[in-house]
Amino acid sequence: MHRSKIAAAILLPLLLATGCTTQENDTGAGDGANPQITIKIGSSQPETQPNYRCGMQLLKERLEGRQDLNLTIDLFPNSQLGPDAERFAGVQSGDIDMDLQGGSAMSTAFPQIGVLDAAYAFNDIDHFFKWVDQNGKTFFADFNKATGTTIIDSWYFGMRTFTATKEIRKPADLSGLKIRFPNTPQFLANAEALGANAVAIAVEELYLALQQGVAQGQENPVVATHAQKFDEILKVASLTDHQVGAHYVVISDKTLAKMSQPQKDALFTAVHDIRAENRKCVDDETKTVLDGWRGDSTRTVVEADQVDKQAFIAKAEAYFNSHYTGANLELYKSIRASA
Repeated sequence: MHRSKIAAAILLPLLLATGCTTQENDTGAGDGANPQITIKIGSSQPETQPNYRCGMQLLKERLEGRQDLNLTIDLFPNSQLGPDAERFAGVQSGDIDMDLQGGSAMSTAFPQIGVLDAAYAFNDIDHFFKWVDQNGKTFFADFNKATGTTIIDSWYFGMRTFTATKEIRKPADLSGLKIRFPNTPQFLANAEALGANAVAIAVEELYLALQQGVAQGQENPVVATHAQKFDEILKVASLTDHQVGAHYVVISDKTLAKMSQPQKDALFTAVHDIRAENRKCVDDETKTVLDGWRGDSTRTVVEADQVDKQAFIAKAEAYFNSHYTGANLELYKSIRASA
């Protein structure tokens, strides 16, 4: 697929990788016709979170704003279409057209993508996007072959940090705390790598679990912690920045096969363009939430420079270098080497 007039920051190799697998199935690619298509997009994000407001809504506005495309975008945030793993299965079957997914939730279909969610695998979001831009062509083409779905690009979700009932400055501080982690193999491995006592709870059930003391803390980007109102219960935030949070914008190949080439061009371009805007939105809102926490005398914020990050990194690297084997270990080592 050729893309013209796209900013240098856009992921051209990924465009090429994702486009080549669906070209043969195009129903309107050669005749210029744009069939009337409704695209159903799901996400676990509530409407108050940046990846909804500065991602999904922007995509809807830009695609529906071009009436010549004949595209209708229906948004289903806040897990309306089910939890992550169920929604991804729906994308694979074609029952859901598109979704915002984390790598761990898709790792049952393509295990290697879970490695991208390993604690401290990436130093920060710049490291993550650099790796994706340099390696996306091959990696996401392999993902496509294994899953029948295409990753268009990734949007920033925020750095994952801890909020809990006590300060977390070093790995030993996690001892004895019941910390909620998502119930996927990679997230539970992250808990072990960091020294946490994991409690696997679905995000839809987490607020009640925190109220009842089933969990004494959780880890999420600042914007998610605030949007989901977990900070109503948890008053101590520790900015460990232990994982780059990213959502992959993934689409069913069955949906792509129904779309004309102009429709696909517009969709891919819009998703790529939104990447930078979404990141700024996440960064701005993160700052706003943190400033509010810092100004609240009932709260404690353990700043990033007050966390013994090197101790966490060393512990995580030692764990993953023995936890992973084969291709997963090679991938993990290559990511760390690219830092």
